Amino acid sequence: MAQAQGRGLLLRLIALFKFVKAILLIATGVGALHFVHTNLTQSAENIVRKYHLDPGNHYVALALERTASVTPRRLHELGAVAFIYAALFLLEGIGLWTLRRWGEWLTVIITGSLLPFEIYELCRHPSWAKLAVLALNALILGYLARRLKKG
Repeated sequence: MAQAQGRGLLLRLIALFKFVKAILLIATGVGALHFVHTNLTQSAENIVRKYHLDPGNHYVALALERTASVTPRRLHELGAVAFIYAALFLLEGIGLWTLRRWGEWLTVIITGSLLPFEIYELCRHPSWAKLAVLALNALILGYLARRLKKG
């Protein structure tokens, strides 16, 4: 009985992780769509001035340069992709939170299919945050695959 409750708790913790990812993606989508009709370059320059950042700093200059190349179409695409992924993560989270088998299967399929992209992105632009998310997703995938295999 206690072991079954522990499994349910772990599935719900994984569901919470999925919900957090969904919330962050929804915020990203809303943010992208918010800036569609805004001069992004001007907004970035205003932030640099407001927070007294050095525009000559390599990273600040790089960020300003990148904002100049972002088009409204690109922001629409980013928003749409963010909302699609958020919907998938919400669906996974709901399935796991309600302790449904389909939620476990869906999570294994989606998480497994996204791992190669996470690995590629980590190799292109390594960071501790990306490594942590990749490791957590791999642990979740391994745990759920083992659960599903046991039946």
